[in-house]
Amino acid sequence: MNFEPLVSVLMTVYNREKYISEAIESVLLSTYTNFELIIVDDRSKDNSLSIAKSYESKDQRIKVYLNEQNLGDYPNRNQAASFAKGKYLKYVDADDMIYPHGLEVLVYYMEQFPEAGYGLCSLPQDKLQKYPFLLLPKQAYQRHYFQQQLFHKAPLSAIINREVFNKMGGFTGKRMLGDFEMWNLLSQKHAVVLMPQGVVWYREHDEQEMTDHRNNPMEPFKYILLAEELIAKEGCPLNEEEKRKALNNLKSIKSSAVLSAFKHYGFKKGQELKAASGMSIISIFNFKLK
Repeated sequence: MNFEPLVSVLMTVYNREKYISEAIESVLLSTYTNFELIIVDDRSKDNSLSIAKSYESKDQRIKVYLNEQNLGDYPNRNQAASFAKGKYLKYVDADDMIYPHGLEVLVYYMEQFPEAGYGLCSLPQDKLQKYPFLLLPKQAYQRHYFQQQLFHKAPLSAIINREVFNKMGGFTGKRMLGDFEMWNLLSQKHAVVLMPQGVVWYREHDEQEMTDHRNNPMEPFKYILLAEELIAKEGCPLNEEEKRKALNNLKSIKSSAVLSAFKHYGFKKGQELKAASGMSIISIFNFKLK
């Protein structure tokens, strides 16, 4: 019997034996059942693979793959997507979980907006309208760069049209920045559906790569630099005046980040951020004083 799922749940794994069972079981408890669960192990050195295979033997919707060599985070996300059959891709990392109603809510909202390329959930309440609602490319950029953050969400908080994802060529592979870059690039051409909180659950622990983000000021600083690059490139849906305003806002954020690095991390780290900023110390102080 051919099984044609509407949603492909993608779980990339590397040394997650402590958490993977909870992650898998959270998917299997879904009230929405027309899904496949694709688990791709990136050459784990612990028991993650054997745990995944134990679930595969019990449920035909689960398929477990082992990479020939370690690919790393975003390349492995692309690898998982290459096995998918569903209309939609839904990442659930091996140390995170999705609520039982999560898939049902995500699919229901996406199906209301067939023109959308992707959707983002786990968003705070909107002051003007209730979720779900659609943002066209320019509206998405305006929201993120002038109103409140949107493109900062992790893959756990996204659901993506597989055809759109494949046409984009998947994630570029930028370490730590891949999701932020993807939402920017998707929103150059495709509408996004905004959805509420209470759909997925994100675990924080010391083994995550995001620990570097919290402890090293250069990691969040890279997001600012990438944002500047994406806004300046052809394809950004903002008009020239909006681009200028967005870039000025980012320079102000850069200035604050550089001065904060000097204050909290010392001269060496401050100098590192200043060099990466491409700004003179006079410009940094001028933007800070505005």
